[in-house]
Amino acid sequence: MIVNSTPAGWQIVYQQAHALLAAQLAYAWPPTLPPARWVGLLAAITQHDDEQAAWHGHGGHHGLTAAGAPANFTQKEFSMEQAAGVLAAARFQGRWRSLLTSLHLSCLYENLRGQKKAIDDFLDELKTSQQQWQKELKVSRKEADQAYALLHWCDRLSLILCRHEIPEMGRAVEIHRGPDGTVHTLAQPVAGGPVLVKPWPFQAAEIEVSVEASVLTQLQFKDDAELATALRAAPIEMLRWTLAAG
Repeated sequence: MIVNSTPAGWQIVYQQAHALLAAQLAYAWPPTLPPARWVGLLAAITQHDDEQAAWHGHGGHHGLTAAGAPANFTQKEFSMEQAAGVLAAARFQGRWRSLLTSLHLSCLYENLRGQKKAIDDFLDELKTSQQQWQKELKVSRKEADQAYALLHWCDRLSLILCRHEIPEMGRAVEIHRGPDGTVHTLAQPVAGGPVLVKPWPFQAAEIEVSVEASVLTQLQFKDDAELATALRAAPIEMLRWTLAAG
């Protein structure tokens, strides 16, 4: 979950919903690949945060901090089960989707190398599989990295939006490098106004994107089951942003 503190409690954006927002952003780009590969890239973006732990069961505290508050995804430890699960699911959609998902996992978790043998083995297996898929698909590492760069770019911008990380007072923040190596920034000169992206990468002159968020007014929960019950009953608000050329 992405957990934002509000004056009245918590605003929760599920990681899968954040991924759907990232896919909205990717869909607005001019296609940079042949149709089949472009659709595979969109699928990888849409599903890159799937296979989250089923913490809604009877008791447990997977979704909570030690103080009983909803836990933001940054407060949770690396989950080998989730990482392996999202890659296993990707394999049902083919090698291209698997390659992109594997590159994302390497990007996220390579910095954990050296902590545990199981993690090192997993990271090594990712690299081996990437080389095999690239060879079988006749895709160079540069081509794979360029395609993955869009996944990373959209993931990063979606997180900035979902976590309300747009700087105040119109200051600019870097999004990430795009597929062609260009560094893009965003700023919001007028509070509540359009978010300006520079340079502008999208097909349309202006786009609107959105994500659903659950609103909680209860601050603490005794266990995952209580949190899950509250989330199921929580009102939903739609977060919307208009993006325009900077």
